[in-house]
Amino acid sequence: MSERRIVSQPWYERLRPRLARGHQVELLEGGAQYFPALERELDAARDSVFVETYIFEPEASGSLIAEAFARAAARGVRVHLVVDGYGTARRDGPAWQRMREAGVRIGVFRPERSRFEFSRRRLRRLHRKLAVVDGAVAFVGGVNLLDDLFDPNHGRLDSPRLDFAVRVRGPLVAQVHVAAQRLWWELSVVNRSLGRAPAAQDGGGRAAAPPERVDSDVTPAGPVRAALLLRDNFRHRRTIERAYLRAIGRARREVLIASAYFFPGARFRRALLAAVRRGVRVRLLLQGKIEYRLPYYAAQAFYDELLRAGVEIVEYRRSFLHAKVAVIDDWVTVGSSNIDPFSLLLGREANVAAIDPGLAGRLRERLERAIQEGGSPVAIQHHVRRPWHVRLMNRFSYAMLRLGVAISGQAARY
Repeated sequence: MSERRIVSQPWYERLRPRLARGHQVELLEGGAQYFPALERELDAARDSVFVETYIFEPEASGSLIAEAFARAAARGVRVHLVVDGYGTARRDGPAWQRMREAGVRIGVFRPERSRFEFSRRRLRRLHRKLAVVDGAVAFVGGVNLLDDLFDPNHGRLDSPRLDFAVRVRGPLVAQVHVAAQRLWWELSVVNRSLGRAPAAQDGGGRAAAPPERVDSDVTPAGPVRAALLLRDNFRHRRTIERAYLRAIGRARREVLIASAYFFPGARFRRALLAAVRRGVRVRLLLQGKIEYRLPYYAAQAFYDELLRAGVEIVEYRRSFLHAKVAVIDDWVTVGSSNIDPFSLLLGREANVAAIDPGLAGRLRERLERAIQEGGSPVAIQHHVRRPWHVRLMNRFSYAMLRLGVAISGQAARY
């Protein structure tokens, strides 16, 4: 007989990252696997849905999710959608109108007043991608609600971007649920204080209340030990970075990290180099097809140090690399956080961490396949002979990102 118990705790206790048993964690690769899985859960929803994303383009694959939102809201499910004001600057068109008419509640995190405004505030974005349905199943990962073969800045892609998410059942779903509730309440408070229309409301049209206590069914759903890792600017400032550093520090066999944007701080680099000295195989799968020039060339500024120390670097060139995942022995993380200061020090991020040989093996196999099919290993003898203009771009991009960290006020912590 499975163990079942109901716990009641303050909302902030439910957000503490502890690896706990009792989870089922399914790996999903890209929108091709994520969107159908999310659509099925939305169509089965009976009570509530919370979804957060940085980018939502309700065209092509995104339109399937927009319609699923509308169907759920039309049958009385409380559907809450939060998008980032910069990542999803345009929120008009037929799909948006269809969702609003069906009763989907749409919130915007830090709406943009002007694309040309510059302030520290603009750097603190909602970058996490998560969904929780009926408090029973959650999705966490790096996949935006965006077609795999379309990019807002580059148009149609020849191959789908490389990205991952996980579907989770078990105790940590309650943590995802309360995190989403908490953000929805925060949006309500901010909107009221700024005199905006109250996007966050309860079923009676009143402002949403903060989750004070959470009663959750923690019936074990599987054998996997897992935890939710959040990063925000209040209680969880360094949670994701510290989880990485602990896992790397304990590694005995391998460290395999895929990160779309890679600009590690000194502690992170020292951890990687120390792992190599212990005899651990350390591999980085990084962006090879240029999406944004500044972070691409800035990442290459670290190659000399890492390659000379024995770190293996592979650039993924088949399509855009958007994954933010790692396999460190049997420890796995999948989520929205890049290894850069804007994720680790500024953005709102969400990762799932788990310890499970089976899950680690499945993610490792997917990354190995990506390396074989679209990877280009970086050799130190070729890297040191790169053209002068590339070296110049490396130095300029590195300096610009360091300046961005300084402007953010976080330079001393990175």
